[in-house]
Amino acid sequence: MTPLLLGFLGLPAVLILIFLRVPIGIAMLTIGVFGSWAVTGSFNPVSAQFKNLTYSTYASYSLSVVPLFLLMGQFATLGGLSSGLFNAAAAWLGHKRGGVAMAAIGASAGFGAICGSSLATAATMGQVALPELKKYGYSGALSTGAVAAGGTLGILIPPSIILVIFAVLTEQNIAKLFMGAFVPGILAAIGYIIVIAIYVRMVPGSGGVRERLPYSQRFRELGKTWPVLVVFLLVIGGIYAGIFTPTEAAAVGAAGTFIIALAARSLDRKTIVEACLATASSTAMIFLIVLGAAALNGFLAMSQVPQVMAAWVGEQGFNPWVVMVLVLVFYLVMGCVMDSLSMILLTVPIIYPMMSVLDFGLTPDEFGIWFGIIVLIVVEVGLITPPVGMNLFIINSMSPETRLSETYRGVLPFVASDMVRTAILVAFPPITLWLVWMLY
Repeated sequence: MTPLLLGFLGLPAVLILIFLRVPIGIAMLTIGVFGSWAVTGSFNPVSAQFKNLTYSTYASYSLSVVPLFLLMGQFATLGGLSSGLFNAAAAWLGHKRGGVAMAAIGASAGFGAICGSSLATAATMGQVALPELKKYGYSGALSTGAVAAGGTLGILIPPSIILVIFAVLTEQNIAKLFMGAFVPGILAAIGYIIVIAIYVRMVPGSGGVRERLPYSQRFRELGKTWPVLVVFLLVIGGIYAGIFTPTEAAAVGAAGTFIIALAARSLDRKTIVEACLATASSTAMIFLIVLGAAALNGFLAMSQVPQVMAAWVGEQGFNPWVVMVLVLVFYLVMGCVMDSLSMILLTVPIIYPMMSVLDFGLTPDEFGIWFGIIVLIVVEVGLITPPVGMNLFIINSMSPETRLSETYRGVLPFVASDMVRTAILVAFPPITLWLVWMLY
C-alpha cells in the first residue's frame, strides 16, 4: 500500500474510532503513530519523532494563551460578571417584546468578550438567564434556543480559544484574527436579536415582557458592568495598543478577573481550587487533542496528502467559490457529529493548504484571516445544529421541563440567521477585513 493511499485512509480511520467512542485526542494520536509506522516501516523513527513532537507542541508560546483565557473565564463567572451583564441588558431591553431573550443575547456577547469558550459562555448565561426567562413566561423552545445560540458568541467575539488554535495551525497573526472577528461577532448578535423580534411576533405567547424601568435604574445597572469594560480594554486594548502580546494580555485578564472576583467576595480557598482544577482539566483535554492532531498531521505530511490535494485542486481549475461552498457544507455536516475544536484540528491541516492555492482576490495574509473567520462561524453553527450540537445539550440539561425536541425547534431560526450571515461574509470579504485594513 502506497504512503499516499495510507494517508487518504487516515481520516476515515479517525472518524471510525470517534464513532466507536474513542476520545478524539486518542483517536488522532493512534492513527498518527500507527500511520507513521506504516509509512516508514519502523517504530524507531516514529518514537524519535514522537519525543520531539511532544516537546515542540507543548513548548509553543502561543498555546500558553489557552489556560490563561480559560482561567479568566472561570474567575469572571465567580465574580458575578455574567449576572451583572444580564441585569444591565434586561434593564434596557426587558420591557420590549422578546426583550429578556434579547438581553440574554446581549449579555452573552459581553461575556464572550472576556471568555474565549462557547461552552462556558452557554453554561454560565444559562444559569443566569433561564430562570428569568421562565419567570416572564417565555416558552421552553425560545428560552433554550436563544441561550444556546447566544453561547456561540463566546468563541466568535475575541478573545477566542478556537482562533488561537487556528492561528497556531496556520501560522497566522492572533491579533489580526481577533480584529477580523469583531464585525462578524457583532453581526451575529444583531442577527440573533432580529430573530427573537420576529419569533415572538410569529409565535404568540412565546415571550413575555418585564416592567419598564426608569432611566435612573437603567443607568445604575449599566454602571455595574464597568468591570467587564475594564477587563476587555485591558486585554483587547492592550494587544492593539502594542502594550501586551496576546499571551501577556491573557495573563493580565486572568489577574484582572481574579481581583474582581476577590473584591466581590466570591472567592475562598475552595472556589479558587475548583477554578484552577476546572481550568487544568479543560486545558489537559485541549492539549491532548492538540498533541493527537500534531501526530496525525505528521503522518499526513509523510504521506503527502495535503500537498497532493493542494496541487490537484490548483491544477483542475475549479471555481474558487464553488470549492468554498463545498468546504462550508462539509463543515456544517461535520458539525452535526463533532465538537468545534476537534473539527478545526482534524481538518484545517488538510483543507487550508488546499484552499490557499485558489484565487479569491486576496493576499495570503488576508485570505488566512478571512478563511479563519468563515471557518470559525461555520464551526460555531455546528455547536447549535441538531442533533449533536454541544450547546443544545448543555442548555437543555439546565431546563429539565423542556423537551429536547423543543430546544431543536427553538434553535432552528438562529441557525437560519447564521446561514444568512455566513453567505454575506463569504460574498463580501471586506466586511471581515476592513478593521484589519484600518489598523494594520
